[in-house]
Amino acid sequence: MLFDGPSWTVQEKTQEYQYQRTRDKAHGRIEIRTLESSSTLAEYLDWPGAVQVLRRRYRRIVLKTGKTSEKVTYAVTSLSPQEADVATLAKLWREHWTIENKVHYVRDVTMHEDASQLRSGQAPQAMAALRNAILSRFRLAGWRRIPQAFQHFAASLERTLRFVGALPDT
Repeated sequence: MLFDGPSWTVQEKTQEYQYQRTRDKAHGRIEIRTLESSSTLAEYLDWPGAVQVLRRRYRRIVLKTGKTSEKVTYAVTSLSPQEADVATLAKLWREHWTIENKVHYVRDVTMHEDASQLRSGQAPQAMAALRNAILSRFRLAGWRRIPQAFQHFAASLERTLRFVGALPDT
């Protein structure tokens, strides 16, 4: 059964177990995320600092095709249920992907990092650091669309040198 509304959240909490299920409908798909957290299971782990064990189930339904995909992932955290309830943990888990989308995707697609032929020594790490610095500098300057920033600065060497501080502002 598909739901008509855009989103909803259901939560259940006990001292040892927390559960949250959210459903969002956007971008032509329905996404259902279930996050379960247990502090008692952490006692069975030989993992230093583990306080909660998490299981996240993700189900996506593409509305146009009806294609369904599911994924289950696990995690541990040193945050106690008092420090981070299931809603906070779900938010942190989703925000983790902000890094993937804002940094890694841009480095892979816009900056063609995966096509780089640098493979030895410290060169790959140095180039990754340089790419991160460029992205950070663009974002600090207010650029939200990185391809447009590259086009803007590629059009003028003088503008680029001023941007990176190699020439004084006039």
